[in-house]
Amino acid sequence: QVQLVESGGGLVQAGGSLRLSCAASERTFSTSAMGWFRQAPGKEREFVAAIGRNGGTTYSADSVKGRFTISRDNAKNTVYLQMNTLKPEDTAVYTCAAGRTGVAGRIPAAFDLWGRGTQVTVSS
Repeated sequence: QVQLVESGGGLVQAGGSLRLSCAASERTFSTSAMGWFRQAPGKEREFVAAIGRNGGTTYSADSVKGRFTISRDNAKNTVYLQMNTLKPEDTAVYTCAAGRTGVAGRIPAAFDLWGRGTQVTVSS
């Protein structure tokens, strides 16, 4: 059973924007912190951003600060990643994750449910 479903990935030129969405069940979303990770070919998976259960705590990686913003809409059981000023080095598979402790974290161990991912490709 798919717990998290990402959407919004695609091909964009450098400097452009994309908005990723991740939909969860109400049962999962209402109690979970949410996060985004990414993995580029030949690279380790890296943390991108996270948000606490109530949206009061957010974290983002240094590489995306000032460009990416994580947010959540609890009424829609959806977390978003707004990505602006995209760079070729942002190219990766972006994966949504849920942490049922409700506490945002920066490492994969903080999350226990994972989506399949959505491809983001930024051309130069």
